Amino acid sequence: MPTAGFRNVSEPMDAPLIELKDVRFGYGERAIIDGLNLKVPHGQILAVMGGSGNGKTSLLGLLGGRNIAWSGSVRVDGQEVGDLNGTKLYALRRRMGMLFQFGALFTDLTVFDNVAFPYREQTDLPEALIRDLVLMKLEAVGLRGAADSTPSQLSGGMARRVALARAVALDPMLMMYDEPFTGLDPISAGIIGRLIRRLNGAFGMTSLIVTHDVNETMRIADRIVLLSEGRIVRDMSPQDMRESDDLFIRQFADGLPDGPVPFHYPASVYAQQLLGEHDASA
Repeated sequence: MPTAGFRNVSEPMDAPLIELKDVRFGYGERAIIDGLNLKVPHGQILAVMGGSGNGKTSLLGLLGGRNIAWSGSVRVDGQEVGDLNGTKLYALRRRMGMLFQFGALFTDLTVFDNVAFPYREQTDLPEALIRDLVLMKLEAVGLRGAADSTPSQLSGGMARRVALARAVALDPMLMMYDEPFTGLDPISAGIIGRLIRRLNGAFGMTSLIVTHDVNETMRIADRIVLLSEGRIVRDMSPQDMRESDDLFIRQFADGLPDGPVPFHYPASVYAQQLLGEHDASA
């Protein structure tokens, strides 16, 4: 079994860490992801953006094996995620880190014990070594001095940084972020963004960020893809996004209420509906 943080040596050096081909997935009879194709090379920070309900969080579930594609191929480090059994799937997940939208810290544990949790649950390391590793991770996010605090004693931004330290505890090969900037003030969001950028390089990770924060994303991402109707409609660099006059990109980047994505949900003609209701009540 590969060690956490290290690539599958059976894979060619130029093979992408993530590769999705013609992926289709949804809930009930409704397809949320429909014909998605994506390759993410090792070491890249990829931002996945798009309107709500277009499959961004479902994509994270597919990569972690929580969701199984209806059709198509989902490969991570050369392994077909949908074909993995329990033992092999858990082994792959141990090589991934996840920062949840609101941190998901254990409220009854101290900051130190939150970060120590992955080591205690998934390794046989002695407590003395765990202590040193936890302090190293907390130092990396600037919160070694808060080791004895509880999550309730932290600000939202500090709690998110603790959650990040816990997520990278086992030096994952792949980090996934679900809306890492949500609910944070601009300073805290900037700190989290810089940490994502710095830790990705320091630990040799690949990062996939699901986010709506255009400004912070353009500061840290190597590449941005926009999802619409379950597939990638734009694939570009942050610079391309800044300079583009594409109507779809400008609507999303500038937060315009109307454009290629309509403001109004499909409905009958407004005047006709009003007149029809008045006629019926007459």
